[in-house]
Amino acid sequence: MDFKLPKRKENSNKATYGRVLNIAGSDYMPGAAYLSSVSALKIGCGYCFLCSTEKVINAVASQTQNIVFLPYSELLANISLATVVEIGCGLGLSDTAVEIFNTAIRNIPQETPIIIDADGLNILSKFPEVFIARHFRKSILTPHPKEAARLLSCNLEDVLSDLENSAKKISKIYNCITVLKTHKTIVVSPDLKLYVNSTGNNSMAKAGSGDVLAGMISGLVAQNMDIFEAACLGVYLHGLCGDFAKEKLTEYSVMAEDLISFIPKVIKSL
Repeated sequence: MDFKLPKRKENSNKATYGRVLNIAGSDYMPGAAYLSSVSALKIGCGYCFLCSTEKVINAVASQTQNIVFLPYSELLANISLATVVEIGCGLGLSDTAVEIFNTAIRNIPQETPIIIDADGLNILSKFPEVFIARHFRKSILTPHPKEAARLLSCNLEDVLSDLENSAKKISKIYNCITVLKTHKTIVVSPDLKLYVNSTGNNSMAKAGSGDVLAGMISGLVAQNMDIFEAACLGVYLHGLCGDFAKEKLTEYSVMAEDLISFIPKVIKSL
């Protein structure tokens, strides 16, 4: 696949490169909100709005001043302003998280691209009808094999025995692009176009790695990339960050935030 980043116009401003609305984090998982937000900015989006709890907002604000923060009380007032909605990273599975997820799904404009990751996928697997009924035109689900099994209501062994077909089933059922995360991540479009990734390594098997991927894909989609190409490019660049990080830090010592630090290097490598 011929990977090309979206072009940066000379006469442009932050609005040119899109607004990511990231609905993420919970009181005991603020790191997921940080990683998925900063990675979207680092890959080039113009704004990232983090919608979360007060505790998460305070924790993330202590680490970066580059994010715009929204309490949950302001979610509905801002949801239609997003170029892309990213939801689920570190969201948790509490009753409040379920209510926030389903409220967001019911109110995101149908034409707005949506990326669902992590706990968002787990909630989706329990309430699939809420998502399916919306008929989103541009959506990406990013499960690992266990999350894929929940989405398909099958055993993990069934997914592992046929990864490609499992990804295709998810794309058919949910009318979405599926990013099935494995050692060779598979991307499948609703019309069953297939991409198998060639980058990445075992150093990336760390908590938070998927949050970085979700943020990178969201940041690319925000820049008006074709959504399937953005998913494939995000997966490719994310894996390449891991390859560069492993070379410098060894396969044992790479952490999710290290992947973000290598985004500029992988951009230069294209």
